Amino acid sequence: MTDSARHLAQRLLLIDNPVTKAQQVRQLDLNALQINPETCIADAAGLPGRPDRPLLVPPQQLKPRSPGTREGLGALIHALAHIEANAINLALDVSWRFAGMPERFYREWLQVAHEEALHFELLREHLLTLGFEYGDFPAHNGLWEMAQKTQGSLLARLALVPRTLEARGLDASIPIRNRLVSVGDHPGAAILDIILRDEIGHVAVGNHWFRYLCSAQNLDPISTFAELAERHGAQKLRGPFNLAARRAAGFDEAELALLGA
Repeated sequence: MTDSARHLAQRLLLIDNPVTKAQQVRQLDLNALQINPETCIADAAGLPGRPDRPLLVPPQQLKPRSPGTREGLGALIHALAHIEANAINLALDVSWRFAGMPERFYREWLQVAHEEALHFELLREHLLTLGFEYGDFPAHNGLWEMAQKTQGSLLARLALVPRTLEARGLDASIPIRNRLVSVGDHPGAAILDIILRDEIGHVAVGNHWFRYLCSAQNLDPISTFAELAERHGAQKLRGPFNLAARRAAGFDEAELALLGA
């Protein structure tokens, strides 16, 4: 039987145009998709599909994004849109790559992809009102680089993408929102409110399935997370932290205490 949902996730991931990719992800009827969790799907050349622009550069080559000018505001909104374009790819990748999980796992990550696609569309539309298009500013590839490092281990993927990199978005959301409000960009701030609400749920999905795997493998979640972060070269987290959002996303008090917050 064709594993329609997970094969479809891979085909969507191969789409080069992020606007088309977001549109097609948003058109998915998640309730109608059939899932065969046990099917192992072969890797495909050209993953992820991505456009020629934006130019991808090391993070240290990116200029500071001050929203006080139209170009600076555009660069900041573009950076957020780039994060969401990568987030679509990450949710699609975890949906097809890792076999053998409960059906709920795949449905939840496809729902995450659906919401990330909405975020990208909202930010791109806002970027257009500023006179820019996605791809007009350079960007970095850090999110997908971690996906490559963890492509052989679902436990590592869950630890270091949703629970680390995407959780950093919970911390960054309020300061960025305040910067947008300070320059009068209330539409942009409203988009950040939507993203924070949804991202709490996305990180919670990562937390749930990370703990599920730890329990299945008789592993301690805290020591396992630390070992995976060191093994894969994850950056040490630095504050300030959005502790309320992290609690809502399922981090427990022992984990928060280790942040030094």
